[in-house]
Amino acid sequence: MTTNRSDNPSIVYWLDNKLYLNVTNRCTNDCYFCLCRFKQGLGEFTLILESEPSSADVISELQKVINLKPWSEIVFCGFGEPTVRLDTLLEVARWIRGNTRISMRLDTNGQVLLLFPEVEVAAELKDAGVGTVSLSLNAYNKALYDEICRPKFEYVFEKVLSL
Repeated sequence: MTTNRSDNPSIVYWLDNKLYLNVTNRCTNDCYFCLCRFKQGLGEFTLILESEPSSADVISELQKVINLKPWSEIVFCGFGEPTVRLDTLLEVARWIRGNTRISMRLDTNGQVLLLFPEVEVAAELKDAGVGTVSLSLNAYNKALYDEICRPKFEYVFEKVLSL
């Protein structure tokens, strides 16, 4: 299998038998521990994007690698919060659901309902074929969460816990 040259930003990257989709570098947190503060990427993959890819760009990059090996899952996770680009995430997920049998997971900070309060996000994700959501809270109380994650919204810890 070929690897991506580290000087080209990656929309699609892989670790072991999982494909990851890097659709944005924007985030609703400013975590002091975020890898993007210390690294340009992971392994041979640069994850600092020059611009946000369109759904067509993501799908095109996926098509280049989707048949390279039997991937166990496709994960929406990169150097940003994927739900910031909810429309792109959903469009790409629908393409994956319609063209593969690979399971999908979303890695998120759980703030999508603050970004899109009018959207039935769980139903939309399920309808698009995203079968698993992995929520990273990163702290056991509000004070610590606010200190280490530095959210851009108020009362995030409480709101994420109420999901």
